Amino acid sequence: MNRVPYLCLTGLLSVLLSACGIPHGQPSEGSEPVAPDQILEFGTLYGQNCSGCHGANGKGGPAIALANPVYLAVADDAAIRNAIADGVSGTSMPAFAQSAGGMLTDRQIDVISGEIRARWSKPGILIGTNPPSYAAKSIGDAQRGEAAFKVYCESCHGSSGRGGQKASAITNDSFLALVSDQGLRTIVIAGRPELGAPDWRGNVPGKPMSDQEVTDVVAWLASQRAQNPGRPYSASSYSQH
Repeated sequence: MNRVPYLCLTGLLSVLLSACGIPHGQPSEGSEPVAPDQILEFGTLYGQNCSGCHGANGKGGPAIALANPVYLAVADDAAIRNAIADGVSGTSMPAFAQSAGGMLTDRQIDVISGEIRARWSKPGILIGTNPPSYAAKSIGDAQRGEAAFKVYCESCHGSSGRGGQKASAITNDSFLALVSDQGLRTIVIAGRPELGAPDWRGNVPGKPMSDQEVTDVVAWLASQRAQNPGRPYSASSYSQH
């Protein structure tokens, strides 16, 4: 093989790169890959870790919409950050903090939790209202909760929460197995606007739910959890395996 043309081309390329001020033989400034634990851009962090469940731009998906300003008004900074860092035991919400077995640094979690509020909250949205507390302040009563469910929830979610024409079943054992009591409380208070579900004020016009009624409804819903979700299996299910 004649190496002279090859060497000439190599030399010419070197001259051209130098003339343009481009260092050859080494990566250009800013082209080096960023280590995963050094990423601090909210869009990337949210897209990689949150959007799959909470939807693009926080608009909701299988999990609640984080861009719901009512949710952001009742949940404080610590509650949001702790949910991201430590996850929610017994649900599909995993822990993201490295200290809890996740992949994100404390600084990355600060970026996510801080930007969720900075971008999607609406300060003053609940002025003049008396929202229920984010966390329950008393023990709920399931019997009272069943009565409150009939008043505020049954018209959409159907008798005993089995589903209706306006909304899905909320006593479904698989659903209840994947959501915590706090998750249920959050849904009752903040609603699921992306699904057309109102917040605590909109179920019965002019009659918002009281803090205790929210607590009691959650107690009743929690009492509907099945010990072994999905069972008993039908005989046909066994024959197929």
